Amino acid sequence: MPSGPWPPAPEPLPAPIVDNHTHLDWDGEPGDPSVADKLAAAAATGVAHVVQIGCELASARWTAAAVREHPAMVGGVALHPNEAPLHANGTHASGTSYEDAFAEIAALARGERIRVVGETGLDFFRTGPDGVAAQVRAFRDHIVLAKELGLPLQIHDRDAHREILDVLDSDGLPPAVVMHCFSGDAEFARECLQRGFYLSFAGTVTFTNAPALREAAAIVPRDRLLVETDAPFLAPVPHRGRPNSPAQAALTMRALATARGDDLETLCVDVMANSQRLYGPW
Repeated sequence: MPSGPWPPAPEPLPAPIVDNHTHLDWDGEPGDPSVADKLAAAAATGVAHVVQIGCELASARWTAAAVREHPAMVGGVALHPNEAPLHANGTHASGTSYEDAFAEIAALARGERIRVVGETGLDFFRTGPDGVAAQVRAFRDHIVLAKELGLPLQIHDRDAHREILDVLDSDGLPPAVVMHCFSGDAEFARECLQRGFYLSFAGTVTFTNAPALREAAAIVPRDRLLVETDAPFLAPVPHRGRPNSPAQAALTMRALATARGDDLETLCVDVMANSQRLYGPW
């Protein structure tokens, strides 16, 4: 988990944007900012709205309730690729089978103000070979669910670029696909863009060791670009390693504009339009 003090709020943006992917359900330490505090701080920096992602059962339940309480928030629910194998092999702490867990996610996805299925996908960084089949099964189930509900799909892709594309090419695309926390190079970005995907960039695009990521960001058409925090993780430079929150998307937005050579205000307007096209009005 990130550690250290919460970073100060960045300079406000010239036009409002959306944090396309955040986890405000993560428990912090006593005295940490509340959800309402984080949303207020975000709004003050120009991050007017957030997409709250609940990617395991407890956080999906929390998300379904929180989006009804906070007007700045819409939600997404899914079983994270690292959660699905635990349900499938019977080792999940909840004791819930994969079938029952996915059935609950599918029910929650029909809830008020749930606007996206995600995050789902493949993660070969932590899951060994025994978990791959369960991940692929879950990924395919979420694709079917997104198609059934007519919702966009947010994809988690870690060390699985080719396999992600192979499954989507085989199974067919839902109404829209978002590559959450895009982690590929320009070549992979082109493959995603050829399929009509949206690419969402997190604080990683500000890291000094990520020139390939900035090169990828530079080629994304403005109508396919999104920004996110993945809070409380991946705080942008100069706060790398510290707890992240939606307000810090303003720093990432500035870094994207610089990497692309775009006018910041124009890019903010485009990112907001893309978010509203995907998720509808808040």
